[in-house]
Amino acid sequence: MNLSVELNLGHLRHGRFSARSQTQLDAYLCALAKKELIVEIWTVQKEGITQPLSCRLSLAQWEGQEPVIVVEGITGSEIASSELTSGFGRSYHREDNCIDDICYEQFFRTSSAPMLLIDPEEDGRIVDANLAAIRFYGYPPEEMLQKHTWEINVMGRDVLPVMNEVAKLPGGHKPLSFMHKLSDGSTRYVQTYASPVILNGKRLMLGIIHDITEQKRLEQELQQQALQDPLTGLWNRRQFLHLVQSAHTQTERYGQNYSMLMIDADLFKNINDQYGHRKGDEVLLLLARTLESRVRESDSVCRWGGEEFVILLPQTNLDGALSMAESLRQTVEQFSRPDFPHITVSIGVAECQTGEDVDTLFKRVDEALYHAKASGRNRVASG
Repeated sequence: MNLSVELNLGHLRHGRFSARSQTQLDAYLCALAKKELIVEIWTVQKEGITQPLSCRLSLAQWEGQEPVIVVEGITGSEIASSELTSGFGRSYHREDNCIDDICYEQFFRTSSAPMLLIDPEEDGRIVDANLAAIRFYGYPPEEMLQKHTWEINVMGRDVLPVMNEVAKLPGGHKPLSFMHKLSDGSTRYVQTYASPVILNGKRLMLGIIHDITEQKRLEQELQQQALQDPLTGLWNRRQFLHLVQSAHTQTERYGQNYSMLMIDADLFKNINDQYGHRKGDEVLLLLARTLESRVRESDSVCRWGGEEFVILLPQTNLDGALSMAESLRQTVEQFSRPDFPHITVSIGVAECQTGEDVDTLFKRVDEALYHAKASGRNRVASG
């Protein structure tokens, strides 16, 4: 799954009614290779109405090509052709808060994982909650059983059509990720495995909740580190390419122009040779903070490599980009500190043109930087 395809699917996989287990599609590759059942809920438009659609993912490969992820929408008729059976086999009764079904008691009450029994047909009402769920959400038992799923999910009522979609599915698929609200107002990342069950002739949903907040935090930290330059803390080349591709998609879809700056610290090798690499790193840090402080909040600054930096300027034409570049050049040139060598920068500028691909844009901005340096450095040139 290439980056442009992933971005184009964003409005489907991350829409109003979307639910999934993994943020990126390629994270499923190992599971799909093992033929595990992967289902996501996507947000689609049908006859002008926004609604959820269950999608089954599978892996396909043609000779001489990389594996591709195939996404198939699951229709109501396909789901109906596979009727569900209850894993309990006995009726569910609730009399004076007592459970007379021994199998249910052992399975539901003694589980250490939070479990909810939900009625999708009654506005997502929570029919029952085990002790682990009571402890996790922090509500008294009597209050918990007065709540609906949309009251504990940050999606609010938007979770109801998603839940109804999941209720039609057979069990066995990977859990979906949500954010749930606790009684104290805090939120937790959870993965919810919701399996349809038929109890006493009524179709309900058994939700098993796994708190993945800490796992999510560690994943986000690792993802952040993978996208940042370790020295300056700026975005690295990988993330910048992602940001540019996203801007390019917006340009193609909505006609929003964008521009790019490529910046090179002039004669940086001389600084390293005369002052040492530690001082050179300090210069790069100073340059990074200077660039960050002068751009707009919507702009993105990246360390491209070595002493080169690039800046993405969304919704900016060539004149605006040239003005920004000249302002940056003057700011760096005028900076003076007794313990720092004097530095200047050369800057190449290019605006994305209609029908131009990203590779061509990078080539033009690189050529503009070369022209600025060849013209004597400490200059701005456009390509």
